[in-house]
Amino acid sequence: MSAPHPMAERAGTTTSGPVFEVQGLGKFFPKGNEDIVALREYDLRVEPGQFLVLLGRSGCGKSTLLNLLAGLTRPSTGTIRYHGAPLTGPDTRIGYLTQHDTLMPWRDVTRNIEMPRELRGDDRRSRRRAALDLVELVGLRGFEKHYPRELSGGMRRRVSLARMLCGEPETLLMDEPFGALDAQLRMELQGELLRLWQGSGRTVVFVTHDIEEALVLADRVVVLGRVGAVLLDQRVGLPRPRDPDDVRVDPRFVQLHRQLSSALKEGAR
Repeated sequence: MSAPHPMAERAGTTTSGPVFEVQGLGKFFPKGNEDIVALREYDLRVEPGQFLVLLGRSGCGKSTLLNLLAGLTRPSTGTIRYHGAPLTGPDTRIGYLTQHDTLMPWRDVTRNIEMPRELRGDDRRSRRRAALDLVELVGLRGFEKHYPRELSGGMRRRVSLARMLCGEPETLLMDEPFGALDAQLRMELQGELLRLWQGSGRTVVFVTHDIEEALVLADRVVVLGRVGAVLLDQRVGLPRPRDPDDVRVDPRFVQLHRQLSSALKEGAR
């Protein structure tokens, strides 16, 4: 019998409907006598097990949308439903990996990773075992007792990913998690993320401004323009499993790249 998938524990809830259903979503931030509009009349439907990438230029509302899907902020208008129920705040079934390093500098790698289980009251032995399993999973064996200041940027990203997974979320929100890394390391972590996600049943909503990253990872790419205007909603039919090196030379990849690039250029006009 084959071993269970390393990300499959508490993976996607069985449902016939969408994981997220967003309707008429708007988000406004007051400034003086006016409102800054981040999103306006935005609709989105995310299917179970889908790897959805939101692609757009800076300032198009991608991160604002992810904060709303995480339940960290409330919509100004419209609704967000998660598995059919209104999303009114943070939900432990939803994991969120932000752009910025949020590791606790006074905790070593293991204690950073186990923190979600500590917060929910798991006993020390079980949460330590889960954390060490994840250390192995993300390729950090030998660094269990290192502190964040002793790790490279790529290692800290691996710890952050492991910490999110330690909470056993069924849905993953990821806001440009590899954007600050060099090109080679970013490619390595893209491959690692695909390895962890493939076959897990989890749903991913991933934000990026990089067309190649979007196509390497996604089942579906939604290209966003100003205030969340949908410029293109494109299925990505590239075969899985995907190797980030190999997929970039596939003629279908090149054609999709042109389509996404064209949509972004149109949206900038």
